[in-house]
Amino acid sequence: MTTINFKREISDSFDHAIERIIKALGAEGFGILTRIDMHSKIKEKTGKDIVPTVILGACNPNLAYEAYTANSDVASLLPCNAVVREIAPGKVSLELAAPSAMMQILGDARLTKLALEADALIQKALDQA
Repeated sequence: MTTINFKREISDSFDHAIERIIKALGAEGFGILTRIDMHSKIKEKTGKDIVPTVILGACNPNLAYEAYTANSDVASLLPCNAVVREIAPGKVSLELAAPSAMMQILGDARLTKLALEADALIQKALDQA
């Protein structure tokens, strides 16, 4: 079975953990296209509380271009999501979607092979964060 995401727990503040993963992803060629403060949106829309959780839409433009030109259906699976979730005071979970797992949905071997390159970059970023 393929791993759906890469995950690591770190000891840090929530805000600093966000900065760390953005910097680590940037070092591997990923920019952040979107940021969703999920806990704020849930509170705003439902009045309910969840732990601080931020979803970052990360994209490596070169890999995205290669994937899109190989199969334009990939657009619905981009960008890669990075989740930063506070699990306890001073303890944060970093979770990054595994591109290879996402590409298997399309059943395109070329995309899955390309996504393995992205997996390696994302894992490296996670290890460095």
